[in-house]
Amino acid sequence: MHIHVNGRNLEVTDAIKAYVKEKVGKVAAHYDQIQGIDVVLTVIKNPSVSDSHIAEVNCKMLGDTVRVEEKAESMYASIDLVADKLERQVKKFKEKSSKAKVGAESIRTPNVSEEDA
Repeated sequence: MHIHVNGRNLEVTDAIKAYVKEKVGKVAAHYDQIQGIDVVLTVIKNPSVSDSHIAEVNCKMLGDTVRVEEKAESMYASIDLVADKLERQVKKFKEKSSKAKVGAESIRTPNVSEEDA
């Protein structure tokens, strides 16, 4: 799995890149079907905008993609918020897909009672 960090109106430093990989990389521990994570960090340079730092994450998994976006006053805060949100979404996706697998297996497997055997 790779984590690709990109910046818009922002110079992505090694410190920011390491922080993103530390925070977002924890999601891979929850779900092993993640193929790649793309992170886009954006700064809006308009002084009238209060939450000017945006972090967007696209998490590619087998069969689906989860997209999460958060805004905050600092880049590190937006990365923290987006990492938490991504973790919740991936857990939700994992539970949903595991329930679908269990449901499909119960449909395929006939119930055989001891009297029939």
